[in-house]
Amino acid sequence: METRKLGNTGLEVSALGFGAMGLSFPNAPTKEESIRLIRSAVEHGINFFDTAQGYGENELLVGEALEPLRKEVIIATKFGLKNGDVRQGLDSRPENIKAVAEASLKRLRTDVIELFYQHRPDPNVPIEDVAGAVKDLIQEGKVKYFGLSEANAETIRKAHLVLPVTALQSEYSMFYREPENEIIPTLEELGIGFVPFSPLGKGFLTGTINADVELAKNDTRNMLPRFSKENRKANQILVDLVVSLASDKNATPAQIALGWLLAQKAFIVPIPGTSKLHRLQENIGATNVSLSVDDLSKINTALANIKVIGDRYPVQIRDAAESK
Repeated sequence: METRKLGNTGLEVSALGFGAMGLSFPNAPTKEESIRLIRSAVEHGINFFDTAQGYGENELLVGEALEPLRKEVIIATKFGLKNGDVRQGLDSRPENIKAVAEASLKRLRTDVIELFYQHRPDPNVPIEDVAGAVKDLIQEGKVKYFGLSEANAETIRKAHLVLPVTALQSEYSMFYREPENEIIPTLEELGIGFVPFSPLGKGFLTGTINADVELAKNDTRNMLPRFSKENRKANQILVDLVVSLASDKNATPAQIALGWLLAQKAFIVPIPGTSKLHRLQENIGATNVSLSVDDLSKINTALANIKVIGDRYPVQIRDAAESK
């Protein structure tokens, strides 16, 4: 698989990463199956793996899976949630950042974290103090690169003055294009990489979900406004577009959605997650999807005429992520 550079700080990763969060959610495979899947991703050319303090036992799983392959891979994890739980609020105090780093190193079975993200901006801690704490960790050799997640342009700029930001992780896909307004131009100006999570719209862009599909009772998408039956029906026009493009390109809808992201900027590295080997292989196939300038122009014209209905998160989750 081709590699891409995340910004100007020297971190080079596979063009597609692997978001491991879903392997610790309801309906996840067994631990043994998950470990096999993660190692299969490495065999297929993926070397960039994403986890977080806030993903339950996920760091333990990723650490065990990648320990035998540690020299071949790049691990990103995150700090900044109180007790690792978004429902308890945020905690990016410098002393907590350093404590989380020590705990993550142990769970990941490693002596260095390649990319350490702040999970969400903490309104109670100046971003300059956050960057300073990560700078200390880099000087101690425990972290290599600094990242932010879901930060706005002002926060990115302030952090970057203290410590170069290597990557921003935020949601971005055909299903959520808000970063195009201010975030992507800021990242391009400052030389920062972009790591989109939910690049398949939490599965919506795969073409397998419509208003008639009954989500399992423990499916976390049940609490997301975008995935209500009425909103799925309203947003079907977007899925129909992706399915049509896939047919024209002899690809799958997921491959078109990922291929579109990869074609936006050379510093974009999506991190789709999956619990199935055949979906992993399908996602990797997106790196072979070729979209011409004309293709992209037609797609973007069509997208401009589609209004996505429904918020990303319910109010209570959004509020919990914004205050202690």
